[in-house]
Amino acid sequence: MSEATAIAARLNRISPSQTTAMRQRAQALKAEGRDVLAISSGEPDFETPRHIKDAAIAAIEAGETRYTDISGTLALRRAVAQKFKRDNGIIYAPDEIIVATGGKQVIYDALTATLDPGDEVIIPTPCWVSYPDIVRLADGEPVLLPCGPNQGFRLTPEQLEAAITPRTKWLIINNPGNPTGAAYDAAELAALAEVLLRHPQVMILTDDIYEKLLYDGRVFATFAQVEPRLRDRTVTMNGCSKAYAMTGWRIGFAGAPRFLIKAMDKLQGQSTSNTCSIAQAAAIAALTGPQEATEEMRLAYLRRRDMVVGMLNATPGLHCHVPEGAFYAFPDMTACIGRTTAGGTLLENDWDFVFALLSENGVATVHGSAFLFPGHFRISFAADDAALAEACRRIATFCAALR
Repeated sequence: MSEATAIAARLNRISPSQTTAMRQRAQALKAEGRDVLAISSGEPDFETPRHIKDAAIAAIEAGETRYTDISGTLALRRAVAQKFKRDNGIIYAPDEIIVATGGKQVIYDALTATLDPGDEVIIPTPCWVSYPDIVRLADGEPVLLPCGPNQGFRLTPEQLEAAITPRTKWLIINNPGNPTGAAYDAAELAALAEVLLRHPQVMILTDDIYEKLLYDGRVFATFAQVEPRLRDRTVTMNGCSKAYAMTGWRIGFAGAPRFLIKAMDKLQGQSTSNTCSIAQAAAIAALTGPQEATEEMRLAYLRRRDMVVGMLNATPGLHCHVPEGAFYAFPDMTACIGRTTAGGTLLENDWDFVFALLSENGVATVHGSAFLFPGHFRISFAADDAALAEACRRIATFCAALR
């Protein structure tokens, strides 16, 4: 058997994660002894709060180490329901909730359970790298709608209306978003909802994983909260990774109509089955316990945002929109294209820029093309202040040397 015939054709539809590739490249250079500052990864640099760790330890000692319901323990699903009611004003019963191995699995479950070949999924760009590939794996067709800085990196009702066809099955909204930090307020979501109400075949997947990370007095809103008439065709997805510094615990969850939760449960039952029982116990503590640590992290990110954006906007050749949420900056570097670095690299695109920045100045970022929006690059300010300041100084040095 040849390699070509051994691998399923569906894998040719997708690409390896480019954010992971950049992280691996930075790690390889570090292993060679290079001085590398990695500000490419979307992972909190804080420790998981103590009470959450203690809950996991207690679960181990209590013998909570066996299989659970595929959709998650009843205790955790009740805690998720409580979270949705408390934070978002949405009422879900426990059988309208699923717990999965990270938010990515929630998205994969929902799309795989619903898409038939040729079904279309509207995705505003810039977007998280995995959305289009998950759609393709599920036999769907991603419909990419560019949303530039002139519109705050947000989808407009006019764009949405024009993009909907009889084959449109889903709209995916990430709020606040990766890689831009753009956030939709309640009025903006309500305007999009008016369009969606005219097209009852379109379901909505709202990725709210950065919900707790909003700045400048912004108040979080989500579709099923803003427009209750959309509740029964909306998947409200969230998780513990970003708000509680629990990326490695792999806890995502969603509220959705029963018919869809049942289908997702069926799919999950023949793939991963339940999420780790110990991580589920920790998630209960995260959702129902003290929330002060999350606010402390948010304030640290806000301080870092202001420093990073200020330093980037003081750098010739760069312009950075101020992110309203999450922990990413997405500066425009198009003024650098066509120029040559101090090391002799001609910058023909954003990939050349980030690769040369890493190779010559030891700063790992991610090119905008990875997020389907060329001419930019992404910085994660989920890193300590000193590292971020030094990384921004190196970026400024790199740009100043262009000729």
